[in-house]
Amino acid sequence: MHIDGHSPLLTDLHCHSTASDGGLSPASVVARASENGVGVLALTDHDTIAGMGEAREAAVADGMHLVSGVELSCLWRGQTIHVVALDFDPDEPGFLQVLEGQESVRHQRAGTIDERLRKQGLPSVLEQARDLAAGVPGRPHFARALVDAGVVPGERQAFQRYLGTGKVGDVATCWPELAVVVGWIREAGGIPVLAHPRRYGLTNNKLRKLVQAFLDAGGQALEVLSAGHSPQDSGYLTRLCLDGGLWASGGSDFHWPERPWSELGRLPELPAGPDPVWRHFRRETQARLQGE
Repeated sequence: MHIDGHSPLLTDLHCHSTASDGGLSPASVVARASENGVGVLALTDHDTIAGMGEAREAAVADGMHLVSGVELSCLWRGQTIHVVALDFDPDEPGFLQVLEGQESVRHQRAGTIDERLRKQGLPSVLEQARDLAAGVPGRPHFARALVDAGVVPGERQAFQRYLGTGKVGDVATCWPELAVVVGWIREAGGIPVLAHPRRYGLTNNKLRKLVQAFLDAGGQALEVLSAGHSPQDSGYLTRLCLDGGLWASGGSDFHWPERPWSELGRLPELPAGPDPVWRHFRRETQARLQGE
């Protein structure tokens, strides 16, 4: 996915590092993206920008443009939904306070996961999961910790037995409502992007209702391109963008090097029609991307 016009920059606006549930450090994510030809990257860790400083230093060293990013968790009709925030002011005090609250919720969730696992007779692996995460541990870190502790032979088995949907380690979290999160992003000067819309298991009718609720809250863009989205998915999401006047975004949702289907920078071009989200970045960001 390239920045259009006279700039040939390859773009990836959704990926993760060890600051949340990714497998590589922020600097390593930037290095891998650079090796893959990415020129514009948004590191969008879950509910934290703890990795942004390290990523920014690495991006400067590699000659890459880093756009501020974070993936925020929220609720819509009781279901967890993710909204990516792009090109916000990372120093805005109110937004920093919001992120601290989101991170606190994730810490509480990690403690509850460990408590539930211990009640099943398993050893505590919370500290090991924290070490693996280099931040707030998620279920993937618990899975690796359970493997390292000899509880299960592999991460897949960890999810099948303990951490997958409906299992003991699948802990529901009281996230804020969709409209609240979208408001936070707009107040910080950022662009709210509905992340990977096809991964929520919604029917077309319910997805349209989600998109309408997102629009009503002030949402501005959809991830038309994402790992796991088929060409048919992208086509449908493009129509939703056009119907709602939304901008189009895309990202690999990279987490781990062992998952080639979500490799950094490996995205097709955005479908024609909707305005690309980067055309609506802040003036100073656009000038930087265009080398002005």
